[in-house]
Amino acid sequence: MRVPKNVSRREFVRLSGLATGAAGVVLPAMGRADDKKTFARDPDAVLARLLEGNKRFEKGELAHPGRKPADFAPLAEGQAPLAVVVGCADSRVAPELIFDQGVGDLFVVRVAGNVITGAGASVKGSIEYAVAELGVRLVLVLGHSQCGAVKSAIQHISAKDALPGAIGDLVDTIKPAVAAAAGKPGDALDNVIKANVERGVDRLNGLEPILSPAVKKGTVKVVGGVYDLRTGKVTVYG
Repeated sequence: MRVPKNVSRREFVRLSGLATGAAGVVLPAMGRADDKKTFARDPDAVLARLLEGNKRFEKGELAHPGRKPADFAPLAEGQAPLAVVVGCADSRVAPELIFDQGVGDLFVVRVAGNVITGAGASVKGSIEYAVAELGVRLVLVLGHSQCGAVKSAIQHISAKDALPGAIGDLVDTIKPAVAAAAGKPGDALDNVIKANVERGVDRLNGLEPILSPAVKKGTVKVVGGVYDLRTGKVTVYG
């Protein structure tokens, strides 16, 4: 992972607004050949772009079929992704496809259950790297319907049994979302999936020393969403 060529680390952080609280950042949009050379990184504009891509995905009208080595060549010297997507490791959830984005558009962090609290430095550090070093201003925590990790958390709280290896530790990180959703009307699994996403958003909004100050300044935005495996639609919260 590298900062775009000819941009120092300090300058990149300054441009991202983290050092100055700047309201807008113009950086190269390197992921799509048909993009303009620069893209104003307003987080709301980036989110709108992702949701437009999701609408194309829902309709089966993808605009980014290219996955050849030649599509990656322009990014060989550096990257400038538009958003971080913290998603589940589930084989059915591929953010680049769901949002119909091109090579280099998304900085994707995937872990079973899209957990953040309790996930350790590898997950939180990856998100912080994208914000502080790559100038990303939108972070999306993406859950999905029928999440196996969430199902396991619900099941094993009821059964009070133990899971082998580190699986139990993973499921334990989701158990607070089960408690948070208890007693709410509607489908129990859907409620916990949403609560788990909301916990991730809350954790990132308060994550020191990089994300929390940037969120308070308005230079970074953290939102949550849930992807419906049956329809292909992403519903965003917050």
